[in-house]
Amino acid sequence: MRYELLNGSNLAYLGDAYYELQIRNYLLSKNITKTKDLREVSIEFVSAKSQAFIMNQLLSNLNEEEMKIYLRGRNAVHMIHRKNVDPKEYLIASGFEALIGYLYLKKDEKRLDEIIKSAIDIVEANNDHLWEKYRSRSN
Repeated sequence: MRYELLNGSNLAYLGDAYYELQIRNYLLSKNITKTKDLREVSIEFVSAKSQAFIMNQLLSNLNEEEMKIYLRGRNAVHMIHRKNVDPKEYLIASGFEALIGYLYLKKDEKRLDEIIKSAIDIVEANNDHLWEKYRSRSN
């Protein structure tokens, strides 16, 4: 597959699935095991709003190639817009997902892990209450 030729929407499609899988694994490793809790806390990591916030924090750390992929995803023509999502946040989140998809297809596991770890760190640093609520429920 010539991953470098895929459009931004295709890259975002794959990146969305990969990122969500990584977040699900991470949450289970934090001993959050109730399905309702997993769904609720995962939103803090995978919503368009969260991904846009993450991406805005990561922009200055992207290299030239990564910036091009981000822009390809952000600027892609998206046929679906959710009513409850800010269109600008949706586009930025699509860029984030495209970057994840590209790095996955490129098999750049080191950089992929760095970005996902940074994303997790960003979310956790901006949600002081995040683990208190769910740790008490898991026991």
